[in-house]
Amino acid sequence: MIKLNVATYNIHKGFSHFNRRMVMHELRDRLRELNADIVFLQEVQGENIRNVQRHQHYPVMPHHEFLADQMWPHHAYGKNSVYANGHHGNAILSRFEIARWENLDISAHRFENRGLLHCELDLSHVGAHKNRPLLHCFCVHLGLLKNGRRQQFGALIARIKKMVPLDAPLIIAGDFNDWNNHAGRLFAHELQLHEAFEITQGKPARSYPVAMPMLRLDRIYVRGLSVQSAQVHAHHPWNKISDHAALSTTLSLI
Repeated sequence: MIKLNVATYNIHKGFSHFNRRMVMHELRDRLRELNADIVFLQEVQGENIRNVQRHQHYPVMPHHEFLADQMWPHHAYGKNSVYANGHHGNAILSRFEIARWENLDISAHRFENRGLLHCELDLSHVGAHKNRPLLHCFCVHLGLLKNGRRQQFGALIARIKKMVPLDAPLIIAGDFNDWNNHAGRLFAHELQLHEAFEITQGKPARSYPVAMPMLRLDRIYVRGLSVQSAQVHAHHPWNKISDHAALSTTLSLI
């Protein structure tokens, strides 16, 4: 049996709530404390020339590379939103080799650029099973409008049905902006996916806003893995970093 520690976090482009402080260095320290094997990140800045000029000690390198450092040797970044000073998107950091990855444009309209980052992780060197199926990981940050999310759910479901074998373990994590938990019912019906906090606590976690979490926006869905535990990280010092809480779970793969 393989145990996997997994985390997801909307990092708010490296700034605290209301953009009061640049928090990239604190963020890196907190992520390391989670000791996650795989980290799903949203609002990752691939480049921002203005922030480099304005903020002392702002990382010159892309956020995902700065955060990965020596902790996660494998990582992928999906560029979604591009503007005059740079770009941002989603990222996956991994202790396991990324065999293949692809970023898909699932934008529903021109006012919100959204992407679907799909990575296939090679776990063949972990445990005794050399022919173990690849672990499929999807990092998402879905749109703010209901109709747009409906299209994005459809794109995600179509991608999984086409590209992920039924016997392959699967994780989808990120910021779903899904107040009514439409995703949970849809994914259970279409993909036999289950959410980590629903399994352990009966409902998805409250993760936004971090100062007083009320909305259940961030999720970790799994298939082919057992959920051992799940935790929300919203108290000090986490409440001084992003506007979202971080979520983590421990999974097992037989």
